Amino acid sequence: MDHLGMGYFAAGIGAGLAVLGAGWGIGRLGAAAMEGSARQPSAAGDIRTSMIIAAALIEGVTLFAEVVCIILATKAA
Repeated sequence: MDHLGMGYFAAGIGAGLAVLGAGWGIGRLGAAAMEGSARQPSAAGDIRTSMIIAAALIEGVTLFAEVVCIILATKAA
């Protein structure tokens, strides 16, 4: 395998790991928010707001990781 192929491989693995990590994190976040809302229905609005902010931060970090992987793929050429 040449260096060009390894660059694309690294970018693909990095992008896949970023998406898997984000999916896992948001899944845990949603599960915890639903459990918290079920235990304390009066706090559901505050829990939902905090969940949306945390999910947006996770998505932001994932987007940054995807951009880095795209840059890695274009620099490999």
